[in-house]
Amino acid sequence: MLTEVARVVAIEADSLWVESIRKSTCGSCAVQKGCGHGLLNQIYPGRRNLVRVLPGDIDPQECRVDDEVVIAIPEDVVLRGSFLAYLMPLLCMLGGAALAVALLPGGQDAMAALGATVGLAVGFLLLRWHGVAHRDDRGFQPSLMAVNRSTRLAATAI
Repeated sequence: MLTEVARVVAIEADSLWVESIRKSTCGSCAVQKGCGHGLLNQIYPGRRNLVRVLPGDIDPQECRVDDEVVIAIPEDVVLRGSFLAYLMPLLCMLGGAALAVALLPGGQDAMAALGATVGLAVGFLLLRWHGVAHRDDRGFQPSLMAVNRSTRLAATAI
């Protein structure tokens, strides 16, 4: 499990919305400057990310806005998510181009471009469908692991 500390910004009946500040580990990463995460951190330093978190070990109703919480996500989700986000649209685009050239009459270049565009759109629609279908799936979404109440108590005492 990968864990992250975040701050609660909203509470729903079945989930929480938390924000975390993007942390850059580019100095110790083997990829160094070839990573999109490091580039985004340079363009938008300190940008906050909102994430929907499902209940885990703790009920979301036990949390309050501004609580510091620990969220976790299974490690294999990162690999599956990367595969879906990057390879599915690419494979759909290539498949669409190949099918268009094989099945449609006309200039091969024009048909390949048309098929690639349609295939890419289908790939993005499949990604959207997957996101909606797995919105409440604990195997694909972060879950709540712990609440650090001392942070909230210290903030209210000041």
